[in-house]
Amino acid sequence: MRIALDAMGGDDAPVPNLEGALDAAREYPDTEILLVGDEPTLAKWFAEHGGLPERISLVPSDGWIGMEEKPTDALRRKPNCSIAVCWQLMASKQVEAVVSAGHTGAVVAAGLRTRLFLKGVRRPGIAVAMPTVAGRSVLMDVGANPAARPEHLVQYGVMGSIYAREILGIEQPRVGLMNIGSEDGKGTDLVRDAHALCSKSSFGDRYQGNVEGRDLYSGATDVVICEGFVGNVLLKAAEGMAEMLMKSAFESVVGALSAERQQAIGAFQALRKKFEYHEEGGAPLLGIDGTCMIAHGASDRRAIFNALRVARLFHRRGINQKIVEALEDDTVCVTT
Repeated sequence: MRIALDAMGGDDAPVPNLEGALDAAREYPDTEILLVGDEPTLAKWFAEHGGLPERISLVPSDGWIGMEEKPTDALRRKPNCSIAVCWQLMASKQVEAVVSAGHTGAVVAAGLRTRLFLKGVRRPGIAVAMPTVAGRSVLMDVGANPAARPEHLVQYGVMGSIYAREILGIEQPRVGLMNIGSEDGKGTDLVRDAHALCSKSSFGDRYQGNVEGRDLYSGATDVVICEGFVGNVLLKAAEGMAEMLMKSAFESVVGALSAERQQAIGAFQALRKKFEYHEEGGAPLLGIDGTCMIAHGASDRRAIFNALRVARLFHRRGINQKIVEALEDDTVCVTT
């Protein structure tokens, strides 16, 4: 398998990307990693760290997109920037996957410009694994499609279910639709129309109906679908809340202990690991002809390694073919 890694993407690029690529190359001898970025900078780093190893190669690009830039404008100004070249490599079938910790909007925009949609997919969406009291669930979409239509949400239910089954190991994923209340008739026209379609879809027997924001962590459903605007707000609010709670609890509990201090610190580190994006690696952009993992901007070495690991697993499990087949068999997705 060949994976294009956006070496210039991320808050601390390129070092975490290069370190994560080294770890992945050592761990997976059947995988080649193409590092896309400023070639002199990348070559200099490898020269200072033992040279360029086997199964890692450098692909030059012309600049990169910063977190403060507007994606569409930046892509027009820099058509051969690092993330654009990554997508060009996948469009030309030179790689099977793209991984980036860069500007999420730029990653999605560059991908949508290639039109690398799977057969039957109306609009790709980003899926994130969220912690719950029962394990993990999938939240989709968290930012790729803020102007979704009802049929898009149904497809997210189909694609999110496959991801939950193949990657999270949930055999029969239950699907819920994010709304402001659980009762029928609640919400906007988009949500009400989507609710009606979901009930008739291929996951209709697993459809739990409307769910509220507090249900996201209860384990009541295994897949929660929503439009990208709502999903992105949910995700960012969850990240901020988790960080605040962990910091407050650590200071309050550990600060009050003496003899049991080290044991408590270990317990908190284990708990924090459950919420760390480093362990998930990234979020897949589902619905594209290929594999795209979008890593957190603050990704460190371990997060990049895990993003590469999941991209490899995604490809090996044949998730895209399963999505195509599921959409073809879903009467709602075929007729809407």
